[in-house]
Amino acid sequence: MGTEKNYLELNKKLWNDKVDFHLQSDFYDMDGFYNGRNSLMDIEMSYLNHVAGKKILHLQCHFGQDTISLSKLGATATGVDFSEKAIHAAKDIATALQTNTRFLCCDIYDLPNHLDEQFDIVFTSYGTIGWLPDLDKWGQVISKFLKPGGQFIFVEFHPVVWMFDYDFKSVAYDYFNTDAIIETTEGTYADKSAPIKNVNVNWNHPTSEVINSLIQNGLSIERFDEYDYSPYNCFNGMVEFEPKKFRIASLEKKFPMVFALIAKKK
Repeated sequence: MGTEKNYLELNKKLWNDKVDFHLQSDFYDMDGFYNGRNSLMDIEMSYLNHVAGKKILHLQCHFGQDTISLSKLGATATGVDFSEKAIHAAKDIATALQTNTRFLCCDIYDLPNHLDEQFDIVFTSYGTIGWLPDLDKWGQVISKFLKPGGQFIFVEFHPVVWMFDYDFKSVAYDYFNTDAIIETTEGTYADKSAPIKNVNVNWNHPTSEVINSLIQNGLSIERFDEYDYSPYNCFNGMVEFEPKKFRIASLEKKFPMVFALIAKKK
């Protein structure tokens, strides 16, 4: 399979297929969202201080809950995603909630052909970079859309998580970005019984690759943290040990599950 040629097509179908099931899932709790719930988790909220009045670009926004939550906090927020169904849903939700959130549908590598402005903050979170083959290009996009002195705020599942098999019983994948990972998956993290089956293409990115992609594109790392829990119950075998804090029961707190960073454009 020509991975570079086909990965966008395969992954876009995967994410388009997920949208309807995600909108109906308890995981995304759309009823609660329509009734005022802020979808941003405590980890990213500790980084997103004082966003009122800021221009924020949210990359790989899915159907826009976090983007709209940023708008409700007083930011001027723009969300980007390559899934047409997700962006269509995002626009409908923003309209229903009467926010001025803007959404664009494109692959983020192609975003410079669709948008020409700079932002105070670029933000992305949870399960995003694994869908991208080239983090240097990712870093270029982030740098292009940040104002001088602007901040990139990033929260992501730790690369150690992606080394394990789906039941967290053995190390099944390479920590380093050695090759594309091409698999057939069923269901979705938000609804494991969803009757969808797709081929998808992922890449594992070690922490060094993430950090160097930002440094090499003119950003300086200002803060980096690791967390021994996930705010989402999205993996097999998880247990909630505190409200909205989940760990793999068999592994307890023995490994990092999430990392977060702030990088500033020089």
